[in-house]
Amino acid sequence: MPSDLTDITNRLRQDMEAQHAARETGLAGGRRIIQLSSRAIKHIHRRQSDETEKLLVELRQLVKSVIESVRQFPAIQYSAALQDAIKEYVEAETLCAIVEGAALPEPSELGVTAQAYVNGLCEAASECRRYALDTLRAGDFQRARALADVMEDIYDELITFDFPDALTSNLRRNVDALRAVLERTQSDLAVTATQLELIAELQKVKR
Repeated sequence: MPSDLTDITNRLRQDMEAQHAARETGLAGGRRIIQLSSRAIKHIHRRQSDETEKLLVELRQLVKSVIESVRQFPAIQYSAALQDAIKEYVEAETLCAIVEGAALPEPSELGVTAQAYVNGLCEAASECRRYALDTLRAGDFQRARALADVMEDIYDELITFDFPDALTSNLRRNVDALRAVLERTQSDLAVTATQLELIAELQKVKR
């Protein structure tokens, strides 16, 4: 047996044990991030701002903690599983900003990659359809129209990210899905606008 074989394999074993522990931490943290992000988005749609903010505060701390715990292992930090979870966090943060009419958080502020940010923003824009339709049903056409305009603005920006799918984490597919959602939303708004005009004309005739 080579004299240094045991030393080498012991070091390799320790390194792999550390990687395994980091991977387990990343996977568990990623699942928790997805769960909290889903709950935050639910509260956003329910107009429960206090609950939303509490979850976002918890998410910010969690995301920072998880990223720091795996930072030593880039293969784990930038793995598809963890980045997909962080994308859900970005969706929650940006959707909250959009519906509140606030400035979008910067990627550096959230501590996320460009890929996670653009894909999370894209999904937040798609999620705006539900919020816009709820707003429309509540009788606020102008607010719903403004949300659709934001959706269109985001689509117009993201469509310019003409890079390979391997680099953008399949952003093109998400942008195509956003376009379909945007077109349906604009169609719904157009129908509602026509109905509102008809109602206004009928009211004039009645008077």
